Amino acid sequence: MGWTEFATAFVVFFVSHSLPVRPPLRPALQAALGPRGFTLAYSALSLAVLAWLIGAAGRAPYVPLWDWAPWQVYVPLLTMLPVCLILALAIARPNPFSFGGARNGRFDPARPRIVRLHRHPLLLALALWAAAHAVPNGDLAHVMLFGTFAAFALLGMRLIDRRQQREIGPKWQELQAATVHAPFWRPVAPVSRLAIGATLFAGLIWLHRLVIGVSPLP
Repeated sequence: MGWTEFATAFVVFFVSHSLPVRPPLRPALQAALGPRGFTLAYSALSLAVLAWLIGAAGRAPYVPLWDWAPWQVYVPLLTMLPVCLILALAIARPNPFSFGGARNGRFDPARPRIVRLHRHPLLLALALWAAAHAVPNGDLAHVMLFGTFAAFALLGMRLIDRRQQREIGPKWQELQAATVHAPFWRPVAPVSRLAIGATLFAGLIWLHRLVIGVSPLP
């Protein structure tokens, strides 16, 4: 049952992330739930299925690929703080280069904030989260899980770049050039966003044992 549940959770995860955002299902769901209701429902569904998938990986048959060592615990612990800060700086910010942006028409390439450092900050956070968690989880199921997420994030960056270049046209190159040459010294984000990122990090540490069943602390 372990492998069956793991495979089923994987299929459900990708189906639940692909079908609701495709036409004509997405317009129908947005009409029924409203834009905000659709976003909340989609986010709740995504988190629930992700929690199931991670739990299913833990219940899958254990096939070791490398030995565990105490130092490995520090890799995700130290990586998750920048991941949480990236999320706090990127969510609901204008970003015409990737998904997850809000009010993209207000994007100012002279003040790109987190986009100055990376066009796809949310996918970057996903890749860092997955790669860091693969280190202390050196069994087949978890390596498949986190490796797939890391590969999905890296491949998604290239696919979104191609799609956005096609949809935006020559203006994409202009925005990219202006963003790359924006000065580093301008403020990246208000202190409130950094505080949200730090709070998220602390909350994840506190909830990790309750939700995942394993403490992230050494």
